[in-house]
Amino acid sequence: MTLRDWLKNGWLSEHVTSHEEIANLLGLCDRDLQDCRTVGLSSDWRFSIAYNAALQAATAALAASGYRAAREAHHYRVLQSLTFTINAQPALVRRLDAFRKKRNIGGYESAGAISDQEAEEMTGLAAKLRELVEREIRTTRPELLS
Repeated sequence: MTLRDWLKNGWLSEHVTSHEEIANLLGLCDRDLQDCRTVGLSSDWRFSIAYNAALQAATAALAASGYRAAREAHHYRVLQSLTFTINAQPALVRRLDAFRKKRNIGGYESAGAISDQEAEEMTGLAAKLRELVEREIRTTRPELLS
C-alpha cells in the first residue's frame, strides 16, 4: 500500500503545501512541546498537549508529501501515514497509535486515565517525531523550511 493507494481509497486528498503552512504546523508542534512541560498540569492534560504536538508534526510530514488526510479517521490516518512520509519504524507508529487510543479515553471518557510516565513518554515521542519530520523535510523538500 502507498499514499497513492490511500488517495484512491478516499483516505487522503492531494494538497499543495507552502513554506508558511509547514512553518505554522511545526510552530504549533513547538508550542505544544513547550506547553506540555508546564509544571502543575495534570498528566491527562500534559499527555493531550504532547499528543497534539506529535499530530502537528505528522500533519506537516503529510503536507510536505503532497497530501491531507480526510476527515474520517483523521488522526489515525495522519499517524499511520508516517510509515510513508518519513519511513517511520513500525514500532513508533504502533506506539503513537496506542497513545491515540489512550488519549480518547483520557480526553473524553475518564479523568486520571493517564499516568505521569505515559505523559512523559508521549512528550518524548512527540519531540523525537518533531526531529524526524524536520530532518525528512529538510532532505526531501528543503524549500519548505527556512
